[in-house]
Amino acid sequence: MVTQEQRRRQLAREKFLRQQQRRTSARRKSRVRNSVIASVLGVILVGSLALYTTGVLKGDDDKVNASATASPSASTPKDPCEKAAAGTVKSQTWKKEPAVTIDKSAKYTMKLATTCGDIDIALKASAAPHTVNSFDFLAGKGYFDHTKCHRLTTNGIYVLQCGDPQGTGTGGPGYTIPDENLKDASLKNNVYPAGTVAMANQYDASSGQGRHTGGSQFFLVYQDSQLPPNYTPFGTVSDSGLKVLKKIAAAGENTGAGDGAPNATVVINKATVAKS
Repeated sequence: MVTQEQRRRQLAREKFLRQQQRRTSARRKSRVRNSVIASVLGVILVGSLALYTTGVLKGDDDKVNASATASPSASTPKDPCEKAAAGTVKSQTWKKEPAVTIDKSAKYTMKLATTCGDIDIALKASAAPHTVNSFDFLAGKGYFDHTKCHRLTTNGIYVLQCGDPQGTGTGGPGYTIPDENLKDASLKNNVYPAGTVAMANQYDASSGQGRHTGGSQFFLVYQDSQLPPNYTPFGTVSDSGLKVLKKIAAAGENTGAGDGAPNATVVINKATVAKS
């Protein structure tokens, strides 16, 4: 027998997926409009890709990628994070995915030095070489530095989404990378366990379109989240990093509906990838 709580979670997941699909459609229309404008102006625009989570990490429908505009309520918790380091976001795009130059047999780690604390991530270079190589490249270019984590979901799925220099859920590096590691042993029973770091993308489950559309946006799972294995899992957050994520989640998001911009001011002051 399905309990009321199980039904509530199922409805939340379905809502999230519908939202992601709507956002995917909106992004596609936006890209078409931008291409028309570019042709009129004679300017070559490099389209950026939204990632986010098929709902969850697509740029996101209603849950992970959308940047909410609702005002926080009077009961909004105190911002648990520090002031961001001085600096500005770099506006950079590339036409092609960088050549894979990482050592697939080596161990790599990524550190996100954020305003809320350091988040250390063990990367899965052998299982997701294109993804890890892309993050190594982008981090080396300072692409993630001074960027905000723009989306927090607290209902149905539990993730913090980052990686968009625009902070809107529609930004990207100008190139895409292939889906990888979708049969990772950690993804059991359609659950992304707490601590998972995965790619957002533009996959639309209803049409089967949008594979291999990852860009720079990614999400960090702070509590077990039931999601289909459509998002490349490429890293695992350390225990101390998971505590930082839970602190961010505890402050809530700004819509009160379970999906919006985090109340905590989460800024990645510096992202670094290192080979060990």
